[in-house]
Amino acid sequence: MNPKQSSEDYPQPDAAEKLDSEQLSGRNEQFPVVGIGASAGGLDAFRQLLSHLPTDTGMAFVLIQHLAPNQKSLLREILARETAMPVVEVQDGMVVEPNCVYVIPPNTKMAIAQGLLRLTPRERNRGVSMPVDAFFLSLAADRGSKAIAIVLSGGDGDGARGLEAVKGAGGITFAQCEDSAEVSSMPNTAVATGQVDFILPPQEIAEELAKISRNPYVTHPNPARAVAALSEDETALQAIFGLLRTATGVDFTFYKETTLKRRILRRMVLYKLESLDSYVTYLREHPAEVQALYEDVLINVTSFFRDPAAFEALISKVFPAIVQDKAPEVPIRIWVAGCSTGEEAYSIAICLLEFLENQPIKPPIQIYATDISEMAIERARAGVYQQSMVADVSPERLHRFFVPIEGGYQIGKSIRELCVFAKQNLCSDPPFSRLDLISCRNVLIYLGAALQKKILPIFHYGLKPTGFLMLGTSETTGEASDLFALVDKKQKIYARKLASARLTLDLVTSNYPSAIASSDSRIKDSASNDFDLQKQADRIVLDRYAPVGVIINSDLEIVHFRGQTSLYLEPAPGRASLNLLKMAKEGLKIELRTAIHQAKKGEVPVRKDGLQIREGDRVRQVSVDAIPLPTGNLEEGYFLVLFEEVSSAIMPQSTEAREIETQSTSDKQEIDRLEQELTTTKEYLRSIIEEQEATNQDLKAANEEILSSNEELQSSNEELETAKDEFLSIVSHELRNPLNAMLGWTRLLRKRNMDATKMTQALEAIERSAMAQNQLIEDLLDISRITSGKLRLKPRPLRLTSVIEAAIDVVQVSADAKQIQIERSLQPLAEAIARDSDRLQQVIWNLLTNAIKFTPIGGRVNVTLAALGAQAQITVSDTGQGISADFLPYVFDRFRQADGSPTRSNSGLGLGLSIVRQLVELHGGTIEVESPGVGQGATFTVWLPLRANLEETAPSSSSETLTSTDEGEISVSNNKN
Repeated sequence: MNPKQSSEDYPQPDAAEKLDSEQLSGRNEQFPVVGIGASAGGLDAFRQLLSHLPTDTGMAFVLIQHLAPNQKSLLREILARETAMPVVEVQDGMVVEPNCVYVIPPNTKMAIAQGLLRLTPRERNRGVSMPVDAFFLSLAADRGSKAIAIVLSGGDGDGARGLEAVKGAGGITFAQCEDSAEVSSMPNTAVATGQVDFILPPQEIAEELAKISRNPYVTHPNPARAVAALSEDETALQAIFGLLRTATGVDFTFYKETTLKRRILRRMVLYKLESLDSYVTYLREHPAEVQALYEDVLINVTSFFRDPAAFEALISKVFPAIVQDKAPEVPIRIWVAGCSTGEEAYSIAICLLEFLENQPIKPPIQIYATDISEMAIERARAGVYQQSMVADVSPERLHRFFVPIEGGYQIGKSIRELCVFAKQNLCSDPPFSRLDLISCRNVLIYLGAALQKKILPIFHYGLKPTGFLMLGTSETTGEASDLFALVDKKQKIYARKLASARLTLDLVTSNYPSAIASSDSRIKDSASNDFDLQKQADRIVLDRYAPVGVIINSDLEIVHFRGQTSLYLEPAPGRASLNLLKMAKEGLKIELRTAIHQAKKGEVPVRKDGLQIREGDRVRQVSVDAIPLPTGNLEEGYFLVLFEEVSSAIMPQSTEAREIETQSTSDKQEIDRLEQELTTTKEYLRSIIEEQEATNQDLKAANEEILSSNEELQSSNEELETAKDEFLSIVSHELRNPLNAMLGWTRLLRKRNMDATKMTQALEAIERSAMAQNQLIEDLLDISRITSGKLRLKPRPLRLTSVIEAAIDVVQVSADAKQIQIERSLQPLAEAIARDSDRLQQVIWNLLTNAIKFTPIGGRVNVTLAALGAQAQITVSDTGQGISADFLPYVFDRFRQADGSPTRSNSGLGLGLSIVRQLVELHGGTIEVESPGVGQGATFTVWLPLRANLEETAPSSSSETLTSTDEGEISVSNNKN
């Protein structure tokens, strides 16, 4: 399980604007807030939803739509005609009131904090704007179970990530059904997360909201008291726990009750149930709901590089300590406990790889990631994430460690192969061992004190003596502070103490099956007390009558003493050691070694009788049992070794008796002893030989696996060759076209029977073909330089107006040939800026060429330049063919074209817009694109900083999701090629 998103990223009200704390707290407790997000096609969905909503639901409605940043919005006026509720455009610091509708203004990002709507300037990061996600995330943090998220029509993945956070906080989620959505990408992406409660058309969403508003748990003014009310029906709660335990095998009895009760309340609201008994009945009649409740309790809400400061702490404090003095062949072992859908594990893997790049040694990496949710583990193994889920990943990491796929990204194979994902219950399944780092962030907060007390020693056991533990920012080691030393207080990073605590294996088990449910409301306390009494009684019986012994690991190190073992074991002289053979008294060592080896090999108990311990004139007859302990999937084996005195000690013999005893009897005893030792030694040597033969077999099997791996590598190389052949085929095809044209005209010229007009036409055609081929080659070289980091800019003072005018002059001939009018509105800037003139002109030329290519004859292209704040805004818009919303996420990808068929009318490699974006980012700027839709033109907008010199500006670190206007999704001609 993983956490709710932190609210630290969202704006908080200034001190002067804060309301009285009690008044503000009261506002937050009184009513739910409904966040509604949409993009293309959202206006009609908004209208349908509002027109069917009652005006007295007691809820507040906040509408977030993708709006054009520089145009006045009429959304408030349009929606005000659809409802009698007040509809207002949000102003910063506005207090949220029930039965009101709030509309986001243009060019802003909105969040809710402490009952106030806060506005910040819209971020301009490579065309990405995720206003719906931003608001939903803040809504989850601010309202918790009083949050409701709705995703309506739209053409990207905005809202999916925030919707998961709302459900993780205990809220309710909706998505518009595909049949009713004008553009279904946004709601479909939300549905794909598996976290949507209702999938309905807008009218039915309104009806469902009205029903929810009448539920007593929703209308309860204090959520905490509503949860507390469930405690009064302990019998029903125990019945629910029993149903969950029977269906899933997971016992939630000692989980945090408040968390469980909130999840139960949430499910009751969905089915309009008003009592816990009714919900128990519903669970019994609908087994699928038991599984749904189980998944609800285990809601996974996480993100890549969540809390970046925590990862910085790993890089600066933990990783250096882990690799210090580590041999190159010894792997770095990390366990991510409660890994959810894998983002945490993959983030750690990426950070560790980046750290090791600058280290002299690069040891192997083994990352084990576990979670109790099978669904989460399956998603983690696939490593596929929607575009909105990688919004916090920098462009460099996105390019290096992720592979673009349809609808999002997949973690690269090299990273996936470092991580092993498995289902695991921390409370009952065995842990991993010999670990350098355990990351268990925001898991303990869901567990009760008893489970925390059990799990932390398990973590201590699993770590190496120099290992580290990282918890969530709201978690501590609590009563286990004797096991861990604090390294970073803020990021909750701990170092393992060299404490004596070991993993305690509870060998005392109850013979009675656990009850599923009890009608006695006191069952939990009484069961706990009965268990304690039984355990004490068992302990007394064991101490008095059971044989003494020790628990050892596979290295024969003692990890636990049971009873008084001083008659059989004693500390060895010299350096302190807990090795069993070093502590065993003379007469036991050889037989002990043999018994343990045989038990380990055969995985069966082994008993050795007739062992003798001599203590002066006293001789003790001892039996030894070596018993393998079941440890599940635990890598390290454990054994119980028991010592039992089978006969009373032989009393010291008198002088007379010793004299009477014949020498032959004494010799016979010595011979028997020596023969026994010889037999034992032979058995031990025979077992060693058999073990060596088994090892050889293992090596042979490993060699076969290596051969199989080589075959897989060969297959992968063949796939790469195929991809390479396809690439070369595309390039050769595009390069051959202008060559064929030049060869054709050259053959005609050789015939020397052309007039002057035809001759001129031939020369112009040859020149155009040569220029086209040259441009293809230049594009390939540019993309190669950019990818390898070898492209160097040459900044010098320039005027942007001159750069744009020069680019227009270059394309004017092409525009005139299609009777396309180029209109310009260029605002002279106050001062020159230091930029690379040639590369900026290449950007403008590419955009203009692209616009002219995809604009029909007689169309229009507009170019503008203006200074907005500290940035220069350059726009290139056209009246061309535009592009479908489905292609928008791939507009700036390399080798991607809207029409990828061999018979497409426009040639090219699909590199133009990719080069444009890279060049703009190298200048510290961003580029975005907007369009109402197919056939309605496109607008590219370039933002360049004015007040920073080129050498002071770094490329943008945003992700690649694009935005749309309020009229529809963005559209763009693919590229100039």
